[in-house]
Amino acid sequence: MAGAEPKATPRRVPSRSILPPVGGGNGLPHKTLLEKVRKFTALAAEARSRGIYPYFRRIETCQNPEVTIDGRTFIMLGSNNYLGLVSDPRVIEAARAAALRYGTGCAGSRLLNGTLDIHEKLEERLAAFVGKEAALLYSTGFQANLGGIAGLATRTDDVVLDRRNHASIVDGAHLSRARRHRYRHNDMAHLEQVLGALDPEKGILLIVDGVFSMEGDVADLPRIVPLCKRYGVVLMVDDAHGLGVLGEKGRGTCQHFGLTDDIDLIMGTFSKSLASIGGFLASDRETVDFLRHNSRAFVFSASMPPASVGSVLKALEIMDEEPDRIDRLWRNADLLRKGLNSLGFDTGKSTTPIIPVIVKEDELAFTMCMMLHYEGVFVNPVPGLSVEPGSALIRLSVMATHESRHIEAALEKIAKVGRALGLIS
Repeated sequence: MAGAEPKATPRRVPSRSILPPVGGGNGLPHKTLLEKVRKFTALAAEARSRGIYPYFRRIETCQNPEVTIDGRTFIMLGSNNYLGLVSDPRVIEAARAAALRYGTGCAGSRLLNGTLDIHEKLEERLAAFVGKEAALLYSTGFQANLGGIAGLATRTDDVVLDRRNHASIVDGAHLSRARRHRYRHNDMAHLEQVLGALDPEKGILLIVDGVFSMEGDVADLPRIVPLCKRYGVVLMVDDAHGLGVLGEKGRGTCQHFGLTDDIDLIMGTFSKSLASIGGFLASDRETVDFLRHNSRAFVFSASMPPASVGSVLKALEIMDEEPDRIDRLWRNADLLRKGLNSLGFDTGKSTTPIIPVIVKEDELAFTMCMMLHYEGVFVNPVPGLSVEPGSALIRLSVMATHESRHIEAALEKIAKVGRALGLIS
């Protein structure tokens, strides 16, 4: 499946500093602002020269269980296409039909000329899907977090974050200019300590991922909700990786725990299970209406293109009609996780279709990723910048459309590379 052997394989050699020469070469000093650019470019060039640069691999086909890169076939274990709907003919046809009717774009923001009837139809459908009164569409999931957090919190408020929250949540908190507080990942004792030290007279917003996108574990909502009630905290759940994965017919983490009514805001994205691009926030009608007029990421962004809206509507319909897709997703996740554990790999606390292989060192994560690439298995490296320092990992994820033969073949290759790197015996 991997095709011909490559001419070169990644080399594990001691890291060395590659810094650009001092001075601009013309007698003038470097522009200080761009110094970080030159340093980064040199480091990226070093990784490329050693064959361990893992980013921007050019995929030539749809993100199915098998993809093509440079004419070679790869088992795809690095996609968020959890339900396999990206290539579903019904979803593609819905996107085509929407583009034919409404065109390729809306040429403006929702506030002014960019609201179509299908935008409102999707908002109503999403609100009902996650169990809230209303929903608001954003052009990306990243913008949904930026717009929701910065639209609600101000410099006089407090924002509380799990240390492993997604970057869009962190950026939204910074943009809000509220006072920011972090607690150790899924550590309820530390969370209570943080909340207890805050002024109850101030506004407090707690944002947490429903499913954490790198570790694959789930927020402890049954313990978070009582703490929020005790301390008067508004709770927002980013369910980007929970929708289509957890809950009845994929309704997400909040529904999975039976706590939907106790969550103030639910955020979701369309670039995972829902086979498109965009995002949304769902809440009570008053909060959503407030964000319609005060969320800058919504007010000043062009609206979702019609094709994306049409594809999400069809994906929701399929999820409702075919709940067995989620069953297949979980069977594949269990098969891969059990296989990795039986080989001796450390998969952390993952309980979802996101399965990490913890390797600790950044360089080892890059090397393992590219060794698997040469073996015909596509995975993603996650360095310490994205997780706790010293906890670098390989992130694997499965789809409902994987067959057992894909997972078994991938496990064989992962075992081969793991032994070569001394990760397993």
